[in-house]
Amino acid sequence: ALHSLGYKARGIRLDSGDLAYLSKEARKLFKATSKAFDVPFDSLAIVASNDINEKVIMALNQEGHELDSFGIGTHLVTCQAQPALGMVYKLAELDSTPRMKLSQDVEKTSIPCRKALYRLYARSGVAVLDMMQHSADPPPKEGDRIFCRHLFDETKRCYVVPSRVEQLLVCIWQEGKSVGHRPSLKECRDHCIQSLKMVRSDHLRTENPTPYKVSASGVFYDFFKDLWQKTSPIFELQ
Repeated sequence: ALHSLGYKARGIRLDSGDLAYLSKEARKLFKATSKAFDVPFDSLAIVASNDINEKVIMALNQEGHELDSFGIGTHLVTCQAQPALGMVYKLAELDSTPRMKLSQDVEKTSIPCRKALYRLYARSGVAVLDMMQHSADPPPKEGDRIFCRHLFDETKRCYVVPSRVEQLLVCIWQEGKSVGHRPSLKECRDHCIQSLKMVRSDHLRTENPTPYKVSASGVFYDFFKDLWQKTSPIFELQ
């Protein structure tokens, strides 16, 4: 009746129940109505809501559905998977002297000194790994054969010949003053989206993602191990 009066239908919203099943049934009904009454209802949008998150979307995609879009509210503005961000301050350098915290838990061992971080890209344009080094060392160059090492596993090492090198750490605040360019929120968002496009898909998958490599330069690795040996106490057993 509303269609006959000139009101154009846009679609429906499903907010409860079995979203996959209901979307399929709704699509069948739209197509049947479109055919029976010669109205353009077969292309009506079906939107789903009701606490939608990425796991729900993955389950719907696996089952199959007729949904055109998702209305995501609660899970967009909150992070229920990790509601708190645990952060600890660890001193890396004091008066130009490297500082290091040791721990039996390797992941809690701090990495000393002021560092520079570079992203090395392959010829395909995909990011291979991020490499850290001392901030005073010369930056890596495109086309150079760069020796990279895992900081805590001496068996993991490789050479990388990058087609592009991107500096990742840029100082924007120093000694209580703003220095350099502070990007806007939109610039940060655009940069994040573009950076994700440069990462292999297996790093981004939800189930069992491949860990992205963060390596150290050969020089920084040697410095780190030397400082570790000098800082770590030697126990005497009797």
